[in-house]
Amino acid sequence: MRPSPDQVLTAAQMRDAEAALIDGGTSVDELMQRAGRGAAEWVWRMSGGRSVTVLCGPGNNSGDGYVIAEAIRERGGAVQVVAASDSKTPASRTARALFQGQVLGRDAVPQGEVLVDCLFGTGLTRPLEADDLALLNRLAASHARRVAVDLPSGIHADNGMMLGNGLPDWHLTLALGAWKPAHFLLPAAPMMGELRLVPIGVADLPEAARLITRPQLAAPGSNAHKYTRGLLGVVAGAMPGAALLAARAAQGAGAGYVKVLGAAEGAPPDLVVDHQPLAEVLTDNRYAALLVGPGLGRDAVARERLAVALSEPIPAVVDADGLILLSPRNLTEREAPVVATPHEGELFALERAFGLDGSGCKLERAEALARTAGIVVVAKGADTVVAAPDGRVAFARRASSWLSTAGTGDVLGGAIASRLASGAEAFAAACEGVWLHGEAARHTPAPFTAGELAAQVARAYAACL
Repeated sequence: MRPSPDQVLTAAQMRDAEAALIDGGTSVDELMQRAGRGAAEWVWRMSGGRSVTVLCGPGNNSGDGYVIAEAIRERGGAVQVVAASDSKTPASRTARALFQGQVLGRDAVPQGEVLVDCLFGTGLTRPLEADDLALLNRLAASHARRVAVDLPSGIHADNGMMLGNGLPDWHLTLALGAWKPAHFLLPAAPMMGELRLVPIGVADLPEAARLITRPQLAAPGSNAHKYTRGLLGVVAGAMPGAALLAARAAQGAGAGYVKVLGAAEGAPPDLVVDHQPLAEVLTDNRYAALLVGPGLGRDAVARERLAVALSEPIPAVVDADGLILLSPRNLTEREAPVVATPHEGELFALERAFGLDGSGCKLERAEALARTAGIVVVAKGADTVVAAPDGRVAFARRASSWLSTAGTGDVLGGAIASRLASGAEAFAAACEGVWLHGEAARHTPAPFTAGELAAQVARAYAACL
């Protein structure tokens, strides 16, 4: 199997992947050299000739640090190591012996400009000892630039939780071999700065979670028409502006025909609005997907519109108010796929509706809801996670913080629904919509409104052709 730059591995999966490399004939020392020298390339770029301090701990993560230090020394860089403890693994002891530079004790006061954190790595599951935390913070405060290797010390690799308080922030984090869930999950992700991957030859694991990357889309064929490209119905409700916003985004994300279903005053002329009763509208078997929830309302009328939409065997995206109203009976005997796009409050409401206690990190909660409800879950926010009922998981890269404005979730719902109407499988449609949403934000001058964001979805779509 070939290495994948997109897979996201838990700590256990990473150990198994490294064990597979070792079983295949690659020594631990060679893996350490690959990781350390690959990381050293990024440290060298950041340092720009400035002095470097590498903080090393007891395990193999410290071995990576000694390799980094030696690689920088060989290039003529000013580098020193602060050893918080003795090296306790054979490979780290070998790496320390190969380093020909200066090793200082933990009480030293180094005069470096770039700090490299190799104190602890992926396997840490307990808070840092008080003296280690004090050392880490002292060195972080005395260095202008800070680089974490694999993960910042004191972060749980699998859930992104901080193992204790008072951890420093980092300008750059170098993932070794594969991404870890913590690189993309709150609360840890924002403290990691820029992210870069250092390959070491880890094979692609089919069961691994994935990082959402640019989708490969195709232009319409020469014989295409609006219905072959997908008819999407956007169900309007009490606040039709949200449905119009979602429909605008959907028009730019690939669907050939977008209709707003229900009263929608102020709709632009290029948006078709159908005022007929929803049950009558949906007798048209050309509908490829529905979006229900943005601006729907939460009264009896809204509940009825949701029930009608989900009673049809049409793939659907449920968002916003629809998520508050959604219950297990809406999905009884339903075979067509459903994609739900909750933010934190809506996720909590869905967990209650489906009998879940809401325990665990965001990843675990999204997985539990997807499995229990039998739906694809896009747990959106600053750390968006997509989970499918069959166990597939994908993480989004950090997107623009300017997305924290009203209506941007409606744009996301429209983008996902458009991909679903275009024929994409539900999990793939969710991932494609998330990518288009993030890319549209990247292209929209800040600060922006949701309407300005929706107008940029088409540009993001064009980038995938």
